[in-house]
Amino acid sequence: MLVVGSGASGLAAALSADRAGASVAIVTKGTLQSCNSAKAQGGIQAAFADDDSPELHAEDVWRSSHETADRRLVEVLTGEAPDAIHWLEELGVEFTRSNGGYRLARCGGASRKRLLQVGDRTGHAITTALRDAVEAATVETFPKSPLLGLDQTGSGWRARCGDETLEAATVVLAAGGRCYREAEERGELSTNHPGATGEVTQIALDLGAEGRDLDALQYHPNGGAWPPNTQGYSIPETTRAYGAVLVNADGEEFTDSLGPRDAVSQAIFDEVEKGKGVTTPDGRPAVYLDTTRIAPADAEISLPYMLRRYRAAGVDPLGEPILTYPVLHYQNGGLVIDTDAESTVEGLYACGEIAGGTHGRNRMMGNSLLECCVFGRRAGRAAAAGARA
Repeated sequence: MLVVGSGASGLAAALSADRAGASVAIVTKGTLQSCNSAKAQGGIQAAFADDDSPELHAEDVWRSSHETADRRLVEVLTGEAPDAIHWLEELGVEFTRSNGGYRLARCGGASRKRLLQVGDRTGHAITTALRDAVEAATVETFPKSPLLGLDQTGSGWRARCGDETLEAATVVLAAGGRCYREAEERGELSTNHPGATGEVTQIALDLGAEGRDLDALQYHPNGGAWPPNTQGYSIPETTRAYGAVLVNADGEEFTDSLGPRDAVSQAIFDEVEKGKGVTTPDGRPAVYLDTTRIAPADAEISLPYMLRRYRAAGVDPLGEPILTYPVLHYQNGGLVIDTDAESTVEGLYACGEIAGGTHGRNRMMGNSLLECCVFGRRAGRAAAAGARA
């Protein structure tokens, strides 16, 4: 069995398949550490609060998607979220806690507090734990071996990966999206790793796999705009969960700072278009994110990396508002999958950002890392079973 990609979804798939008894190999374009998942700042959603439930989580996903998500995938995502968190804890992920339970935050588009965090480097913590588990397993790894071609054979698949040619009974595609390339083409900033260029999606489409919502690229509403070391950095949305608000040049709030991502991003674009934005020292458009409203205790616990990054550049987010503007962030659409993460091509699976349907045309924050774990595990188990069949 072959896994393409070493982000959270690929690692989860490889580990699950290995534990299911499959012989597994991972190929990746860069190093095993190179991925978008490790850059994820904000957190991962799961319904743990007394007033919450997987059903409420599912309704929030459905509403935030503007009723375009695949309800079957959404129910799997939210229903298996608590178990995915416990699985990650078994692998060594230590989520931030307070008062004897998880430190939960309410994120954009959510009706309850359900965002778990590891400070503001949740993706780094999750990918590190998954990678450590994969490296301790029997999974064979092929770094710097990008997928160049994939052909069906009588017994499965032949994959051309860099200088390698590998045979596999089943293949899991977990190679992420294309927002880095899109941003370059548009002359915009992106939060993405330079490897996010979309070739694997195209390979699957050329094989006849069905896609959906591939035009629906998501902007992260709070990209860093200034200082230069923050440009392309995704300011954690937990800043707004802990009290920060978006304000214009006149210091006026102009949107619900905890609204869905697309609504908040569009509100910023509109405010700048109306002439109520500000300009960065290097001439880029921006508005203010008033982070001075965040309690210092909350910031030190849940936003330590952000504080270090800004303070290293001479800006204290707790002492002055910071400059922000939307940046290209996520491929909402992707390959059509079923609840076992199998694409419309038999024996070809997809999980993580390369797959479509779970978020519809607009993703809530905190659900990408969750999707990686939930559907990565499902893809790994199903592909392992398919390889044995």
